[in-house]
Amino acid sequence: MIRPIVRYGADVLHTPASAVTQITPEIQQLVDDMVQTMYAAPGIGLAAPQVGIPLRIFVADISVG
Repeated sequence: MIRPIVRYGADVLHTPASAVTQITPEIQQLVDDMVQTMYAAPGIGLAAPQVGIPLRIFVADISVG
């Protein structure tokens, strides 16, 4: 699922993100959604707070260039 990307100034972007202590099915789904969202944007990286989730998760694709 492609998630909406929050805009500059959103509260979630100014709040410290929480650590992820285990990979649950919900966390795995979030990561999958973030990858889809990153490619749809288009971009090469995306952090969970950018999609409104205050967790320390980042996805990136450095295969280009």
